[in-house]
Amino acid sequence: MPSAVVSSQGAAAALRFGRVATMGTVAVLILIAGVWASWGTGHHVMLTKGRESGTIEVTRCAGDTCSGPFTPVSEGAQPRESVVIEDNVAVRKGQTYTVVVKPGSDEVVRSGPAGILYAWVPLGGALLLASVVVSGGLRRTRLAWVLAGSGIALLTAVFVTI
Repeated sequence: MPSAVVSSQGAAAALRFGRVATMGTVAVLILIAGVWASWGTGHHVMLTKGRESGTIEVTRCAGDTCSGPFTPVSEGAQPRESVVIEDNVAVRKGQTYTVVVKPGSDEVVRSGPAGILYAWVPLGGALLLASVVVSGGLRRTRLAWVLAGSGIALLTAVFVTI
């Protein structure tokens, strides 16, 4: 009989290890995806040295983009008759926004604190989703609360700023 007890304990340990490894991998992949999605816009907004920055006065919106004239603020930036910005909750027709031009295009993204926070919204969602995986799959409730709190704080800061 002792061999049966050892065998069932070994199987339970193997299943526990498999659960922890799988859920840990899923949680890490969710967080990596959140950073990857945020970095697409975030690097333009956060690493502005050498980029054209200025303001856009939104004059027209159609579909999922808005456009307007670009007035340069940084040295070496060229004025443009029309640049395109993504139409989202942070952009309204008739308003003026500080922006950074994406290199090699006429697309701009919001800059400053509002632009930085808005760029990291996907990470906030990933933190919330990863907290559920960590809590349920890894059974690490304290870490899950830290992840969830961080996600809520980031999304709240975006909401208040924008």
